[in-house]
Amino acid sequence: MTAAPAPAQPTVLVVDDEEDLRDIMRRMLERKGFRALVAGNSEQALEICRGQEGDIDILVTDLGLPGVSGGELAHAAAEMRPTMAVVYVSGLLKEIAVDQGLIPDDAVLIKKPFTSDVLIETLHMVISGEAPPTA
Repeated sequence: MTAAPAPAQPTVLVVDDEEDLRDIMRRMLERKGFRALVAGNSEQALEICRGQEGDIDILVTDLGLPGVSGGELAHAAAEMRPTMAVVYVSGLLKEIAVDQGLIPDDAVLIKKPFTSDVLIETLHMVISGEAPPTA
């Protein structure tokens, strides 16, 4: 009798210039069964996208990164990993970020501050293909 294979562990790339927030999100994700990769800026994130073996299921990026916006990072990362979903985190309301041209209208944005439950629920909804709630 063979054991059933373990369910796939989704891989999430977290990009935020605030080290404490990156670490908190990494721990939130790992406690809930995700594999977390972290980067402190867009250059590190793109290097991970280039070098990572296997899939990266979701990019979770701060919208306000130094030098390049999270939207610009997501565009560059999508060229390397077209199946990777994107979730933005920001202190801005989604409507403002869309109006300013920072993200597309259909983007998923979680407003800071957020709880681990909001982050995990949003990621599960993105993975399952459900439309996430407007956060």
